Amino acid sequence: MMILGYLMIRFLKNSKRGPARKFSYNELAYATGNFAEGEKLGEGGFGGVYRGFIKDLNSYVAVKKISRGSKQGLKEYAAEVSVISRLRHRNLVQLIGWCHEKKLLLVYEFMSNGSLDSHLFKEKSLLSWEVRYKIAHGLASGLLYLHQEWEQCVLHRDIKSSNVMLDSNFNTKLGDFGLARLVDHGKLSQTTIVAGTMGYMAMEYVTTGKASKESDVYSFGVVALEIACGRRVIDPKFEGKQINMVEWVWELYGEGKIIEAADPKLCADFDEKQMECLMMVGLWCAHPDCNSRPLIQQAIQVLNLEVPLPNLPSKKPVAFAALPLSFEMLSNGDTTGGQSEPSGYGSSINSSQFTSSSTTNSNPSATF
Repeated sequence: MMILGYLMIRFLKNSKRGPARKFSYNELAYATGNFAEGEKLGEGGFGGVYRGFIKDLNSYVAVKKISRGSKQGLKEYAAEVSVISRLRHRNLVQLIGWCHEKKLLLVYEFMSNGSLDSHLFKEKSLLSWEVRYKIAHGLASGLLYLHQEWEQCVLHRDIKSSNVMLDSNFNTKLGDFGLARLVDHGKLSQTTIVAGTMGYMAMEYVTTGKASKESDVYSFGVVALEIACGRRVIDPKFEGKQINMVEWVWELYGEGKIIEAADPKLCADFDEKQMECLMMVGLWCAHPDCNSRPLIQQAIQVLNLEVPLPNLPSKKPVAFAALPLSFEMLSNGDTTGGQSEPSGYGSSINSSQFTSSSTTNSNPSATF
């Protein structure tokens, strides 16, 4: 822990500190009922996440307790505190603080409505169309901040429905920055080991190992389609082309029947123009050719109905696919894109991810 304290001081001195604060172990133990099982929100490869109540904040928080067997190292822990805590946007899950007494603990704002996937696929509740469209727009807004509005470009690299968290008013909060990379605006990301979740990753990222704004936009497009269709991107319970949601929706689009892909659970209770808009944006963002995808700002303009719908080919283009050099998935072996709870609060990061010139890779496990 002495080494950790030194690293924390070094990282915090060399960074622009955000509002995140240091907590004592006793304070967090008291807040969570000594990490009681009844307060546990879930368990991941990093350890458990617990609900706690901080009196001086007068609010609930989510406390991540990193286990001894976790792959998340001291430098990575310090990097998350000193760098990710600087991100401030209404559509990002906020890191509130940390503790490195006795245990490694990270404290996040509590998301009372859990993750998007729990509503779309696990039927925690039926999201109305109005709420769904707001969620898609909020996710796009958060991604715009990461790509264009912060001091550096933040590549998330693991955008998926289980990392989209929802607060008490169903506002979107993108979480899990465990795989995030920082690059200077106008610079390209360096090659790394591919890490992410099957179905949400763009082919060029899988084959080259180079993450980009375009590969993040691809993932956003997949989530947009999941919101509209109410199903997972890869779902073996379907047959033929329907197994792959993007392939299926693109085929319906080519036949002029894209609305037939709308989530049947909505019972046609949706704005048809908005539904078509969200699906078209989803296909546009998930275009196999990265050069044909929009900037997230352009996608937002379409979602706002400020510009016409994109003109897409009637048949899904075929992208050239080379064999990937290396590949790791963060889906706990689940190729359907699922993730064990706690969604949105988990995945380890490597401090080298936060150096734009770095060519080293992340060491995925589970965070934020």
